[in-house]
Amino acid sequence: QVQLVESGGGLVQPGGSLRLSCAASGSVSIYAMGWYRQAPGKQRELVSSITSGGMQNYAGSVKGRFTISRDNAKNTLYLQMNSLKPEDTAVYYCKLSGWGAEYWGQGTQVTVSS
Repeated sequence: QVQLVESGGGLVQPGGSLRLSCAASGSVSIYAMGWYRQAPGKQRELVSSITSGGMQNYAGSVKGRFTISRDNAKNTLYLQMNSLKPEDTAVYYCKLSGWGAEYWGQGTQVTVSS
C-alpha cells in the first residue's frame, strides 16, 4: 500500500504560478505517475502524466504552461503550473499506477481568481 499526499495548492491570481508536490510513502521508481483535476460539476480529467522512464504527456489545455517532473530519490512527483487561468481552478489529484496497482492522493485545491 502506497500513500500519496499532495501539497502546494492555494489561491493565485490569473497569470500566476504554483508548484504542486505529491509525496509517496514508498518507492515510486517503477510506477507511472500523473496529475488529474476535477472542477465542480465536471468529470476528473488527466492533466499530465510521466512514465517510470520519464516520458511526459500533457493535456492540450495545459501544454506549454505546465511541467511535470519526478524525483525518484525523494519519492515525489511535481507539477509546475505557470500562466494559470481561471479555468485551471479544480481539485488536483496525484495518481500512481502500474504492476496491477493504482493509488490516489486526497487532492489539493487550486483556485485561480482575481
